[in-house]
Amino acid sequence: MPGRRGQTHFVCAKSLGRLSHRVPPFKSNAALAVSLLFAVFLWGGNNAGTKFLVNSWPPIWTGATRFLCASVLLLAGLRWTDWFGGRSELTPDLQRRLWWRGGLSLAAYIVSFNYALRYTSVSHVALYLGASPVWALLWEGRPARHWRSAQRYAAAALALSGVCVLFWPALRSGTSNLTGEALGLAASVLWTNYGRQCRALGANLGGAEITAHTMWRAGIWLLPLGLVESGAAGVPWNWPLVAVQSYCIVAGGVVAFGLWTNALRRWPTSQVLLFNNLIPLSSMAWAHVCLGESITPTFWLAMVLIVAGVVLGQTQFGKPRMNVHLH
Repeated sequence: MPGRRGQTHFVCAKSLGRLSHRVPPFKSNAALAVSLLFAVFLWGGNNAGTKFLVNSWPPIWTGATRFLCASVLLLAGLRWTDWFGGRSELTPDLQRRLWWRGGLSLAAYIVSFNYALRYTSVSHVALYLGASPVWALLWEGRPARHWRSAQRYAAAALALSGVCVLFWPALRSGTSNLTGEALGLAASVLWTNYGRQCRALGANLGGAEITAHTMWRAGIWLLPLGLVESGAAGVPWNWPLVAVQSYCIVAGGVVAFGLWTNALRRWPTSQVLLFNNLIPLSSMAWAHVCLGESITPTFWLAMVLIVAGVVLGQTQFGKPRMNVHLH
């Protein structure tokens, strides 16, 4: 009997060890939540900083140089640290997809994003990007006669109503802001497309690898246009501009992404993506404090509608099925 009781204690200890490994303690969850909030804070500064830069620097040149510099830091992190996970072998087919799907789609996105920031407010562009999960849901399937499809399209209707709220003042005034709003919406769709390409590449690569490899390829795609753009418009140099670009490269391109990747390795993707809803608030706060950008009357209503659409689209209704395994 003593032997059996000892064996029982041993089995229970193994089971508890497995459970403690699978379920992180509260402090770990709290630390992950704080790290994600810090990443959201950094990305808000990145968006406001990009607005500051593209008012003086050519938008394509700004995106190309940032991608090239950030990708070098990410590749170095992959090579000499374990912060971003391991490295994978790049086959010829994977290299081709990284160039033509990942890199090219990221390049198209950043052109639209940077030019949108030149013509409209930071908070509006961030809100358009916040709606991207809803466009992804629509991309995943056609209308069907079941609850999930109805939920998907109800979420899209909420997000689209928020987009209309943002567009309405520009449509009425007929100013150049309409160009910025249209480019912001295009950036949202292009970001969704880039996310879909990353999802496909994720079968062979980790998240940090995808970002690093698509970043430098996007930088190469953009560099010729950026050089032409900078030759025509010029690139003024001063310490504030260099400091902001450095912040965007290190804080927005490496540190924030490292925190995000770390959370994705420990939490479900849907749980991590909910923090995206805070990026418009962070961006608006940074732009208001640092750039003196006014908060438009339509911002709060549009944010409520878009965030409601995103949450509705990501929420799984119904009682989850419990799977119990006895060892």
